[in-house]
Amino acid sequence: MHAVIRSLWNEPRPPDPPARVPRDWVLVGVLVPVALLEGFLRPDLPHRVVAVALTLVLLPTLLWRRTHPLRMLLIVFAATAVAPLLTGGVPSEAYSLAYLLILVYALARWGSGREIAIGLAAMITAIGLSTAFGRMEPSDVVGSFAVMSAATTLGIALRYRARARSRELDQVKLLERAQLARDLHDTVAHHVSAMAIRAQAGLATSASRPDAATDALKVIEEEAARALAEMNSMVRVLRQNQPPELAPGRGVADLAELATRGSAVPAVKVNLPGDLGELPTPVGAALYRLAQEAVTNARRHARHVGLIEVSVSAEEECVRLSVTDDGSPPAAPRPGSGYGIIGMIERAELLGGTCQAGPGPEHGWTVTAVLPRAGRRS
Repeated sequence: MHAVIRSLWNEPRPPDPPARVPRDWVLVGVLVPVALLEGFLRPDLPHRVVAVALTLVLLPTLLWRRTHPLRMLLIVFAATAVAPLLTGGVPSEAYSLAYLLILVYALARWGSGREIAIGLAAMITAIGLSTAFGRMEPSDVVGSFAVMSAATTLGIALRYRARARSRELDQVKLLERAQLARDLHDTVAHHVSAMAIRAQAGLATSASRPDAATDALKVIEEEAARALAEMNSMVRVLRQNQPPELAPGRGVADLAELATRGSAVPAVKVNLPGDLGELPTPVGAALYRLAQEAVTNARRHARHVGLIEVSVSAEEECVRLSVTDDGSPPAAPRPGSGYGIIGMIERAELLGGTCQAGPGPEHGWTVTAVLPRAGRRS
């Protein structure tokens, strides 16, 4: 039990809470006339001037509820505790003060463990004092605890749901980086093998051909430079603790295998330029995997699609990939495509490129990726 309490107490705040977003200002803008209308239209509201003033004064706390959740909650409870002193011990009964439950939710959603504990203790103490001094009927205590518990539970549930999603996104990125690490292994193994073979050939013929050693060193130098350049382009790649796959990786030349034969539906058409030039292995592998993922998503999720078109174009500094389909315009983001798209974006960014996916200008879905020909520069 002590370990559980300590874990809750040491729970950190969720990272990067949004400060103020447009909907916060909209919320405050809506609640101001609501509070004023209640003051004018409720003849049974006791001390209406004080009640409306208290509601309006506490409204700005909503703007800082994510960045300072505990402080805003304590301000609210302090103000509502002092207000009865101005009304002869009568607490505010304004219905519009119900927005203060948003602060309870925000404390559970954005506060640290110790802030949540302090806030809950403050709320329980305030309810207990109100009951003791006769400001709250015992029958209302149960309702107050139920409402606060519901707001707190909702905040905690969304807090851990966001954390679970963040972990899933991190897992997608880790898997994508692990695949890039395998590509790096294949690249380095290829270049090192070429250097070793050339060095052996130079040594074997050095006695009869003195210039063979010089030729071998030139080739080794070129291969070493290529290997180093491609290794530098793969910085920040995560290697998992498992043996890399030694099978040759896919590349641009394998894109043609994505094309369908015969009368398959949907049909896949691949358009490749006549000469892409020499591309680093990671760039070629990325083009293939981006195209493969885009085609798979189109086959699974596109509506009424008959043709999927894969196009690659080469420029002086970059290579462009476009995957489009002629399906119906999607009414919403394609189900199940979120993490796949995130992995595609992560792969492109690790190589210094970009990847975008969304509805096409006229129909279907479009995936566009731009990768530098030389990969990421260190």
